[in-house]
Amino acid sequence: MMDPVEVTRGDGPVVLGMPHTGTYVPEDIKRCLNERGRGLTDTDWHIHDLYEGLLPGATVVRATFHRYVIDANRDPSGVSLYPGQNTTGLVPLTDFDGQDIWNTPPTEADIAARKHAFHAPYHAALEAELQRVQAAHGVAVLYDCHSIRSRIPFLFEGTLPDFNIGTNNGTTCDATIADAVAEVCENAEGFTSVTNGRFKGGWTTRHHGRPDTGRHAIQMELAQSTYMEEAPPWAYRPDRAERIRPHLKTILSRIDQLAREGELA
Repeated sequence: MMDPVEVTRGDGPVVLGMPHTGTYVPEDIKRCLNERGRGLTDTDWHIHDLYEGLLPGATVVRATFHRYVIDANRDPSGVSLYPGQNTTGLVPLTDFDGQDIWNTPPTEADIAARKHAFHAPYHAALEAELQRVQAAHGVAVLYDCHSIRSRIPFLFEGTLPDFNIGTNNGTTCDATIADAVAEVCENAEGFTSVTNGRFKGGWTTRHHGRPDTGRHAIQMELAQSTYMEEAPPWAYRPDRAERIRPHLKTILSRIDQLAREGELA
């Protein structure tokens, strides 16, 4: 079986989390998905390519498994991130369009096994890297990398902004980080942005972001229209990517600088 997590270690204070770019589905689980589920529509396609090389020294922690196996950005207890709103759970039963993805839905025992085999190792690896980075720099900043289709009526009305910054209403990182990221996004010509809009940060950001201990976390949910085609075969668009990558580079550089210069509480 493929390792559930890949870690690329850097010597800087920033850790890039990538819980949703993986497409690995074990064969026994794949057989339980229906045709729609096997299309893996809700992948954060190409995110690892989009961020490649933007911040020398960054550590990358990337889940290899698909979110339909188990969602590494959901609370392992099964508690909803957005009570009262349409969303998907720890092991999604539907896709982002509200359509069934299983021929044979997972049992409670299946979910427990997947938490042990996939969810827990991913977060253990993330925690280990954050500890290592913080030991070296005094602080650690988790930048959680995500993307989603810009129009999904089941989840939100209208068109999503290009940059969606999440800090769980200011609780997961020092305000200096959030303000710096928001400033870059607001000044990115031709792009739109929002902070703590529809996406406020998932379980990863909320769980690992403890600014009072020197551990900061911020989520970036990008509209996929900024760098790829939003329909099968989900093609990467270098022309679009090269417009947004400089802004992402600036964001990461600003965060790195704040951490290195002791600007964070």
